[in-house]
Amino acid sequence: MTYLHNIGAYFIMIKDMFRKPTKWSVMKTLIFKDIDDLIMGSLGIVAFISFFVGGVVTIQTALNIDNPLIPKYLVGFATRQSIILEFAPTFISIIMAGKVGSFITSSIGTMRVTEQIDALEVMGINAINYLVFPKFIALMLYPFVISIAMFLGIVGGMAACFFGGYSSIDDYIIGIQTDFIPFHIAYAFIKTFAFAFLLATIPSFHGFFMKGGALEVGKASTTSFVWTSVVIILLNYILTQMLLS
Repeated sequence: MTYLHNIGAYFIMIKDMFRKPTKWSVMKTLIFKDIDDLIMGSLGIVAFISFFVGGVVTIQTALNIDNPLIPKYLVGFATRQSIILEFAPTFISIIMAGKVGSFITSSIGTMRVTEQIDALEVMGINAINYLVFPKFIALMLYPFVISIAMFLGIVGGMAACFFGGYSSIDDYIIGIQTDFIPFHIAYAFIKTFAFAFLLATIPSFHGFFMKGGALEVGKASTTSFVWTSVVIILLNYILTQMLLS
């Protein structure tokens, strides 16, 4: 019953997020601050992970197709498919659930502990709209982060080919271009928008409705990361079944 209650409260929070909006002059400042915190602040770690994971995917692919009868361009092909279809949209989102999700939960949870949310509600402000809606809008730019992850993952694979000698650059580029299906990009960004919604709302829910003191803020951050990751993985399965079957 507790889980059902939490699910019901989650959907009520989503409905309240669009109700009684904060005036635009205030909301605009909140949105730009969240863009800076959630999007711009994540570019460094995403770029670093994407570049080197792209290189690792390329190396592992090359080492597993060392048969001389298998064309070398398949290294680039396999790297492209792995990064665009799964690594960039899904695994970067799980990493972001740890970074961005924990930040959202702890920042809102701290406001709950210090009774700042109670003060907003006393002033007649819709606290859910004031706190959650700017994060939702900021994370609509999340596909920009994923596009960088895709690009740097493929560049990292190219760097691994160049420095490791696993394949020539020309073969790698041919592999990237071979049998390219534009819908795969659309599929990746559909998943990205869905995951962005989860990244904005699930951590906000755990921060907004937490109870207790400072110790519970840390517990709420851990719980939000776990549930965000679980829901992302389940939704990834469902969307893959729907869009690629």
